[in-house]
Amino acid sequence: MTTNVFQVVIVGAGPAGVTAATLLGQYGVDCLILDRWTGVYPQPRAVHLDDEIYRILARLGLADEFAAISQPSLGLQLRDNTMRVLAEFQRETTPGPHGYPKANMFDQPDLEAVLRDNLADYPTVTLRGNSEVTAIHQDANTVRVEYTDRTTGEPRTVTAQYLLGCDGANSLVRAAIGSTMKDLGLEQRWLVVDVATDVDLAQWDGVHQVCDPTRAASYMRIGPTRYRWEFRLLDGESTADFDSLASLRPLLAPWTAASELELVRVAEYTFRAELADRWRDRNVFLLGDAAHLTPPFIGQGMGAGLRDAMNLAWKLAGVLNSGLPDSVLDTYEQERKPHARTMILLALAMGKAMTEGGRFGDLLRRIIAPRLHHIPGIRATISHGATPALTRTEFVQKTVRPYRLAGTLCPNPELDGQRFDDVTGGRFTVVTTQTPTAAQGRLIAELGAVLVTAPTGSVLAHWLTSKRATVAIVRPDRTVMHAGRDLAACSTLPHFTLPVLQRKTT
Repeated sequence: MTTNVFQVVIVGAGPAGVTAATLLGQYGVDCLILDRWTGVYPQPRAVHLDDEIYRILARLGLADEFAAISQPSLGLQLRDNTMRVLAEFQRETTPGPHGYPKANMFDQPDLEAVLRDNLADYPTVTLRGNSEVTAIHQDANTVRVEYTDRTTGEPRTVTAQYLLGCDGANSLVRAAIGSTMKDLGLEQRWLVVDVATDVDLAQWDGVHQVCDPTRAASYMRIGPTRYRWEFRLLDGESTADFDSLASLRPLLAPWTAASELELVRVAEYTFRAELADRWRDRNVFLLGDAAHLTPPFIGQGMGAGLRDAMNLAWKLAGVLNSGLPDSVLDTYEQERKPHARTMILLALAMGKAMTEGGRFGDLLRRIIAPRLHHIPGIRATISHGATPALTRTEFVQKTVRPYRLAGTLCPNPELDGQRFDDVTGGRFTVVTTQTPTAAQGRLIAELGAVLVTAPTGSVLAHWLTSKRATVAIVRPDRTVMHAGRDLAACSTLPHFTLPVLQRKTT
């Protein structure tokens, strides 16, 4: 039995696990990823991510690679069971405040392959496939992980200071720490159909949501030749009833009668809404589907796991390499759990609006949906997709004044030809319209932060002044820690002098 020691062990090499490892690798943290499979799961699952998640991929150094395997979506149409458009919410395909299109379609195996290839740029990250974790033990300071090499059958052990459970809905890590999933009130069986064809289906290139209590459905184009449909299954139906193009024809008919279709996959999924009751036990954390399950009605399932990784990685690196206290890590669950709950409840509301109410529900949808754009905030939420602000914590210092920036993401404009994120790296940043004194400038530099002065009329200046603020402290995950009108607040910056490794350029 061999033993290795790492700063962090990550169980699961899906999007959340590899993203967490890459972010930790950017800070030079020594980490190991264990995954029971040899390579990427080949079937498509997630197909959508928003501009906030695109921004995380760019932070990993993958903006160009993701652009090559994705395409912007035009937004969302709500349709009735006759395919009549009830409402349309368009999204811009040009870069938005975060620097990227607001809605993007892709094939998950393509993204996972890009994420894994990118690990080669980070020498402190090791990926071991064919490694099935069997047990997890904690003592006062470390975590011991037992796993089996599935190729040889040899038992092995690794020890880490921290462990991240990114091992999915049936998480062994979650069971090991005694955390349980709490049902938030949804269990629906859906048929997922993926098709490839060179035929242009001549459909609107956004998401079609068919609002029908009998046979709710979704349609979306996820690539130049790839399409997806999702249909709610009726009682007694299963994938066996739809195992050929012939049996699928009645379902696909509203969109296409083309015969040149290749059936890539037909699978049954049970859409659930669940949230783990505890996300941390001492030195073990849950991320991604191990911590939360989101129904796909707003396309935020995979993105939630990447948000987890972005929130936790810099804090963990700060504790390991920069002297931040371990208590900092408590803010991970404090911030992410309420955010995840809000997004799950939003997805539930969308799902119920699509699928419930019978004939009376149909009548209400026909009356209400075309008028949704008159309801304050509704059109903006669906069209712009900005997620809620994080709750107040040690690293989200909300004030009584109407600044309303703390807990939100700062914009990512171009600064002299480079994006804000590229200029500032994974460090704390002070953004201000004021001119700092020499002493303030020295303090910011000594604390390892970056100073960005926002010129009058710039995107950053407008962002601050629109909330009557003149200074914002931005965290490494680009969340605003504090906003106000006094640069003296910079004295609250934690000491954070971690190096940021630059991704190799070709």
